[in-house]
Amino acid sequence: MSSDFQRSSAEGEAELLVSFVNTLDLETGADAVEEAEALSAWVAAHVADLGRPAVDRAGHRRALALREALRELMRANNGGEAAEERLAALRDAAGRGRYRVALRSGGELAIEPAGDGLAGFEERLLLAVERLQAAGEWPRLKACPAADCEWAFYDTSRNRSRTWCSMEECGNRAKTRRYRRRRAPRSERG
Repeated sequence: MSSDFQRSSAEGEAELLVSFVNTLDLETGADAVEEAEALSAWVAAHVADLGRPAVDRAGHRRALALREALRELMRANNGGEAAEERLAALRDAAGRGRYRVALRSGGELAIEPAGDGLAGFEERLLLAVERLQAAGEWPRLKACPAADCEWAFYDTSRNRSRTWCSMEECGNRAKTRRYRRRRAPRSERG
């Protein structure tokens, strides 16, 4: 398998995960999948082979909890530490997940989600994480360390050193805060 194929496959997996995590914009509070019907439409638009899944209230809650568990892992990839209790939704999804081996053209074997609907979507997300880990690309998925942002992104820098979702926004704010703390009189630094 060529490294170009691995890279493009990894980028596709990363795009799905980043897009899903970013359905909630913490800075503005806008949630693109706040309602079950919106989640169903989002899945249909982003995972073509799943169609438009039926999403009940419990499934919707599970998917949103899984989104935040993925964000937690991405924060950990950016120097944070994943809180075990915030990963419960990920463990639950992994425990429910079912997979099958499929034979693709050319005799290539592939692991695919066995579930359909929302379960298939959760399995697809977990499989994307696994594939990125296997390709060594998982550490590139990060969440901005700014507590009021936490926007997910794929770090394409050569040495995987990107920290901020945007140097112009969050990076500059952090640098300005550090500068002001250094320049403040000792009594104000606290």
